[in-house]
Amino acid sequence: MFRLLFVLIIVVSAIEIALFVWLGNILNIWFVLLGIITTGFLGAILAKQQGVETLNRARLEMANGRAPKEEIFDGVAILLGAVVLFTPGFLTDAFGFMLLIPVTRRPMKKWAQGVVYAMIKKGTVTVIRR
Repeated sequence: MFRLLFVLIIVVSAIEIALFVWLGNILNIWFVLLGIITTGFLGAILAKQQGVETLNRARLEMANGRAPKEEIFDGVAILLGAVVLFTPGFLTDAFGFMLLIPVTRRPMKKWAQGVVYAMIKKGTVTVIRR
């Protein structure tokens, strides 16, 4: 797992640098820098808005005596999307926005739920029941 993550980080970084150079040659370095700053700013606003909305839904679920399962997965996706948006790069920004926008977050959240449920079923993750 560590090797895969390491290779992924190296490959994504190389693609981001190539994308910066390519766009800097096509457009202008100032447009690229403005794009990086703008996506970070918009990502921060969207992450805050989505995070507060998810937190309010989680509070409502708990107030009604239910576990906020969907909201936990949404919260993790929003956090991951916000962190990825703060790293400079347009490829990572696209992934970050996909995690922040509810419509595009839904399929990724369903995939993550399937992975977690499979891990629980396999016994690699245990669930504490009270």
